[in-house]
Amino acid sequence: MKQGIKRGNLLLALSMGVLLFGSGYLYAGKSQARRGWKPGEGYGWVWGKNDEVGALNTLGPEDVRDAMSLVKQGKVYDLGITYDRTSYKWPGHSPGEIITFRGPEGVKRQGDNEFTKGPGNSSGTAWHSCALFINDNVATQIDGLGHATEGKDNHWYNGFKEKDWGGNWGIRKCGAETIPPIVARGVLLDVAGYQKVDALPAHFRITPRVLQETLAAQGGEIRPGDAVFIRTGTLRYWGETGDKHDLIREHDSAGIDVDAAKWLVAEKGAVLVGSDTSGLEVGPVPEGIKSFMPVHNYLLIQQGVHVAEFHNLEDLAKDRAYEFAYVCTTNRIKGTAAGFALRPIAMR
Repeated sequence: MKQGIKRGNLLLALSMGVLLFGSGYLYAGKSQARRGWKPGEGYGWVWGKNDEVGALNTLGPEDVRDAMSLVKQGKVYDLGITYDRTSYKWPGHSPGEIITFRGPEGVKRQGDNEFTKGPGNSSGTAWHSCALFINDNVATQIDGLGHATEGKDNHWYNGFKEKDWGGNWGIRKCGAETIPPIVARGVLLDVAGYQKVDALPAHFRITPRVLQETLAAQGGEIRPGDAVFIRTGTLRYWGETGDKHDLIREHDSAGIDVDAAKWLVAEKGAVLVGSDTSGLEVGPVPEGIKSFMPVHNYLLIQQGVHVAEFHNLEDLAKDRAYEFAYVCTTNRIKGTAAGFALRPIAMR
């Protein structure tokens, strides 16, 4: 009799959807667990010795359906910024040049292409094409898991080492081509809005308490598997191409500290963390920290959580769109350290 009751209760629970297995997470009552994530610890090197994807492994079909269910208005937000040779960038990266490789005047004058010759081109058709000499960390971007290294062995995520996997034509493990298409529930934490400023002042340190207060004021929540974006207001000064370097630089140093990153990943389960600055984290780092970019080291190397930078969050903040569907795909250029000059979107 007791066995029958237990079996009946289990069938009832399953029929009511108390246990829902999807992309690697399950709901059990009000508590939520997610494949690969441990509350208080985060993600880490848990996906096997050959893994190059990291925490994004936890996303799957159910996450896509959940994210798309947030689209009620059909409104699309362009989160990408326009880049050209004058654009502001983090000083550790080279500038980029966009050069006309072939133009219509030169194609016709030189007459060195078979398609422009003869009676088959009586319309005078020609073309433009460009050659790009550009860094893989410019404009709207997502850092790959091989971007940051640490230690004497220069290792990155999952223990891949420079002596084994570095290369003259880019890194050979965790290049940006390994970043899968990302479709996830997005959460905006408008810290600048909560602080009632147009943009956070230089070196403003965003702590867990600041994030918690902002989230409470917005009336939202962060769930395991979310892509979380922190607005500092820096990109309100980007203009057309980000050529006002001094003005952008003044605010670009605002960002999260390591404790905030740990709260987002280990306590809340964020699968991607991003902002509207070039480097996400506060600069300079707090005294006593042994790295100039400890947040990157924690997220990329230790947790396998990708870092999103220079995402334009201004329109989302204006509409108080704190929850949305986030969609991003990166350039599949093998060996690059980051997906760069991206155009991700938010939908609601």
